[in-house]
Amino acid sequence: MSGGLITGPDGLQRCPWGLEAESMADYRVYHDTEWGRPVHGDDALYERMCLEAFQSGLSWLTILRRREGFRAAFAGFSIAEVAAFTDADAERLLGDTGIIRNRAKITAAIANARVAAEWAPGELDALIWSYAPEPAAAAPRSAADVPATTPESTALAKDLKKRGFRFIGPTTAYALMQACGLVNDHLKGCHAR
Repeated sequence: MSGGLITGPDGLQRCPWGLEAESMADYRVYHDTEWGRPVHGDDALYERMCLEAFQSGLSWLTILRRREGFRAAFAGFSIAEVAAFTDADAERLLGDTGIIRNRAKITAAIANARVAAEWAPGELDALIWSYAPEPAAAAPRSAADVPATTPESTALAKDLKKRGFRFIGPTTAYALMQACGLVNDHLKGCHAR
């Protein structure tokens, strides 16, 4: 695959990952309706941050297919509710087959909620969006033109870590930026751009 646009069965051009054969419907819906669209709100951004962290080392499709399980397990990603999780809740999560059962990632999700719960409403949103770069002058033409990290994602990850967040490095921070619309990495000509 060249990494350029692919035309779907509906005649629309999409980024190549939006039409991966094994999972076309799952990726297509996410690509067309969610990825790269602006997300605001502390709980909504916390959810995306958690999902990106859980995805680390795995396929995004694995996360998409378990997303409702994650939402159920993590109280709809309510920062206030997850911040109140106990050790018993963490053990419950380790046994929940509807999510990725990784102790470090579960512990980080709970710890991150506890940090964010101490902040004023809107503070997480404002912090994350403060790292949105100026829009790129040119849209990427192929997947090879899309970086894995940027100076902004590196700075965001560093700032979040300094404030006590866990399991968020520059690559995860950039994936968060892509997913939440801080950057628009839909390829030139993609109908979702």
